[in-house]
Amino acid sequence: MNAKEISAEVVAMKILLVRGRKVMLDRDLAEMYGVKTKVLLQSVKRNAKRFPEDFMYQLIKQEVAILRSQNVTSRWGGRRYLPYVFTEQGVAMLSTVLNSERAIQVNIAIMRAFVKLREVLLTHKDLAQKLEELERKYQLHETDIQAIFEAIKRLIEPPDEPPKPRFGMN
Repeated sequence: MNAKEISAEVVAMKILLVRGRKVMLDRDLAEMYGVKTKVLLQSVKRNAKRFPEDFMYQLIKQEVAILRSQNVTSRWGGRRYLPYVFTEQGVAMLSTVLNSERAIQVNIAIMRAFVKLREVLLTHKDLAQKLEELERKYQLHETDIQAIFEAIKRLIEPPDEPPKPRFGMN
Protein backbone atom coordinates (compact mmCIF):
# COMPACT_ATOMS: atom_id res chain seq x y z
CA MET A 1 0.00 0.00 0.00
CA ASN A 2 1.61 3.27 -1.02
CA ALA A 3 1.17 6.49 0.90
CA LYS A 4 -1.13 8.01 -1.74
CA GLU A 5 -3.52 5.01 -1.48
CA ILE A 6 -4.09 5.64 2.22
CA SER A 7 -7.39 7.42 2.59
CA ALA A 8 -9.15 8.43 5.77
CA GLU A 9 -11.68 5.65 5.11
CA VAL A 10 -8.96 2.98 4.86
CA VAL A 11 -7.37 4.23 8.08
CA ALA A 12 -10.73 4.46 9.86
CA MET A 13 -11.32 0.76 9.20
CA LYS A 14 -8.13 -0.02 11.11
CA ILE A 15 -9.01 2.04 14.18
CA LEU A 16 -10.14 -0.19 17.03
CA LEU A 17 -11.65 0.46 20.43
CA VAL A 18 -9.54 -1.12 23.20
CA ARG A 19 -9.79 -0.18 26.88
CA GLY A 20 -12.14 2.60 25.94
CA ARG A 21 -9.58 4.23 23.63
CA LYS A 22 -9.42 4.46 19.86
CA VAL A 23 -6.16 2.76 18.86
CA MET A 24 -4.31 1.24 15.93
CA LEU A 25 -2.34 -2.02 15.94
CA ASP A 26 1.42 -1.94 15.51
CA ARG A 27 1.26 -4.23 12.47
CA ASP A 28 -1.31 -2.04 10.70
CA LEU A 29 0.80 1.05 11.30
CA ALA A 30 3.95 -0.72 10.14
CA GLU A 31 2.19 -1.79 6.94
CA MET A 32 1.03 1.76 6.26
CA TYR A 33 4.48 3.21 6.96
CA GLY A 34 6.04 0.58 4.71
CA VAL A 35 8.27 -0.93 7.39
CA LYS A 36 8.30 -4.25 9.23
CA THR A 37 6.54 -4.31 12.59
CA LYS A 38 9.86 -5.19 14.23
CA VAL A 39 11.51 -2.07 12.75
CA LEU A 40 8.63 0.14 13.90
CA LEU A 41 8.83 -1.20 17.46
CA GLN A 42 12.63 -0.90 17.55
CA SER A 43 12.31 2.78 16.66
CA VAL A 44 9.72 3.21 19.39
CA LYS A 45 11.87 1.43 21.98
CA ARG A 46 14.88 3.62 21.11
CA ASN A 47 12.64 6.60 21.89
CA ALA A 48 10.68 5.10 24.79
CA LYS A 49 10.35 8.43 26.63
CA ARG A 50 8.20 9.72 23.78
CA PHE A 51 5.63 6.92 24.24
CA PRO A 52 4.02 6.97 27.70
CA GLU A 53 1.22 4.51 28.57
CA ASP A 54 -1.49 6.83 27.22
CA PHE A 55 0.27 6.94 23.81
CA MET A 56 1.09 3.24 23.41
CA TYR A 57 0.56 0.04 25.37
CA GLN A 58 0.84 -3.70 24.94
CA LEU A 59 -2.31 -5.79 24.74
CA ILE A 60 -2.97 -8.61 27.17
CA LYS A 61 -3.87 -12.15 26.07
CA GLN A 62 -7.60 -11.66 26.71
CA GLU A 63 -7.69 -8.54 24.51
CA VAL A 64 -5.88 -10.37 21.72
CA ALA A 65 -8.38 -13.23 22.00
CA ILE A 66 -11.30 -10.80 21.72
CA LEU A 67 -9.76 -9.13 18.67
CA ARG A 68 -9.12 -12.50 17.06
CA SER A 69 -12.71 -13.54 17.65
CA GLN A 70 -13.78 -10.38 15.82
CA ASN A 71 -11.56 -11.38 12.86
CA VAL A 72 -9.51 -8.23 13.28
CA THR A 73 -6.30 -10.16 13.74
CA SER A 74 -6.69 -13.03 11.31
CA ARG A 75 -3.38 -12.14 9.63
CA TRP A 76 -1.33 -12.68 12.77
CA GLY A 77 1.01 -15.51 12.13
CA GLY A 78 3.63 -16.70 14.56
CA ARG A 79 4.13 -13.58 16.65
CA ARG A 80 6.23 -14.27 19.70
CA TYR A 81 4.99 -11.28 21.66
CA LEU A 82 1.71 -9.59 22.37
CA PRO A 83 1.01 -6.71 19.99
CA TYR A 84 1.19 -3.05 20.86
CA VAL A 85 -1.45 -0.47 20.10
CA PHE A 86 -1.04 3.26 19.57
CA THR A 87 -3.51 5.97 20.51
CA GLU A 88 -3.98 9.05 18.36
CA GLN A 89 -1.23 10.81 20.31
CA GLY A 90 1.05 7.81 19.89
CA VAL A 91 0.48 7.80 16.15
CA ALA A 92 1.33 11.50 16.03
CA MET A 93 4.52 10.81 17.97
CA LEU A 94 5.48 8.10 15.46
CA SER A 95 6.03 10.79 12.86
CA THR A 96 8.88 12.17 14.96
CA VAL A 97 10.44 8.73 15.27
CA LEU A 98 9.91 7.58 11.68
CA ASN A 99 11.21 10.59 9.83
CA SER A 100 10.57 9.95 6.15
CA GLU A 101 8.40 11.45 3.43
CA ARG A 102 6.14 8.39 3.56
CA ALA A 103 5.80 8.70 7.35
CA ILE A 104 4.70 12.31 6.96
CA GLN A 105 2.07 11.43 4.33
CA VAL A 106 0.80 8.45 6.30
CA ASN A 107 0.57 10.52 9.47
CA ILE A 108 -1.46 13.18 7.71
CA ALA A 109 -3.90 10.52 6.47
CA ILE A 110 -4.15 8.97 9.94
CA MET A 111 -4.76 12.31 11.66
CA ARG A 112 -7.48 13.10 9.13
CA ALA A 113 -9.10 9.73 9.83
CA PHE A 114 -9.13 10.36 13.59
CA VAL A 115 -10.67 13.81 13.02
CA LYS A 116 -13.28 12.37 10.66
CA LEU A 117 -14.12 9.63 13.16
CA ARG A 118 -14.61 12.24 15.90
CA GLU A 119 -16.90 14.23 13.61
CA VAL A 120 -18.96 11.14 12.79
CA LEU A 121 -19.25 10.22 16.46
CA LEU A 122 -20.39 13.74 17.32
CA THR A 123 -22.96 13.63 14.54
CA HIS A 124 -24.27 10.28 15.79
CA LYS A 125 -24.37 11.64 19.33
CA ASP A 126 -26.39 14.66 18.15
CA LEU A 127 -28.75 12.42 16.18
CA ALA A 128 -29.21 10.09 19.16
CA GLN A 129 -30.02 13.06 21.37
CA LYS A 130 -32.59 14.40 18.88
CA LEU A 131 -34.16 10.96 18.55
CA GLU A 132 -34.45 10.73 22.33
CA GLU A 133 -36.16 14.14 22.42
CA LEU A 134 -38.62 13.00 19.74
CA GLU A 135 -39.36 9.83 21.67
CA ARG A 136 -40.11 11.87 24.80
CA LYS A 137 -42.43 14.18 22.82
CA TYR A 138 -44.11 11.17 21.21
CA GLN A 139 -44.75 9.60 24.61
CA LEU A 140 -46.37 12.83 25.84
CA HIS A 141 -48.49 13.03 22.68
CA GLU A 142 -49.38 9.35 23.00
CA THR A 143 -50.75 10.00 26.50
CA ASP A 144 -52.78 12.94 25.18
CA ILE A 145 -54.06 10.90 22.23
CA GLN A 146 -55.10 8.05 24.55
CA ALA A 147 -57.09 10.54 26.67
CA ILE A 148 -58.83 11.83 23.54
CA PHE A 149 -59.73 8.29 22.45
CA GLU A 150 -61.13 7.53 25.90
CA ALA A 151 -63.29 10.68 25.77
CA ILE A 152 -64.57 9.76 22.29
CA LYS A 153 -65.40 6.22 23.45
CA ARG A 154 -67.40 7.62 26.37
CA LEU A 155 -69.34 9.88 23.98
CA ILE A 156 -70.10 7.02 21.58
CA GLU A 157 -71.14 4.45 24.18
CA PRO A 158 -74.75 4.67 25.26
CA PRO A 159 -75.12 5.94 28.81
CA ASP A 160 -75.87 3.41 31.49
CA GLU A 161 -79.58 3.91 32.20
CA PRO A 162 -81.29 2.34 35.15
CA PRO A 163 -83.69 -0.41 34.08
CA LYS A 164 -87.21 0.88 33.39
CA PRO A 165 -89.89 -0.46 35.61
CA ARG A 166 -92.24 -2.89 33.91
CA PHE A 167 -95.86 -1.96 33.76
CA GLY A 168 -98.31 -4.19 35.41
CA MET A 169 -95.84 -5.53 37.85
CA ASN A 170 -95.70 -4.13 41.29
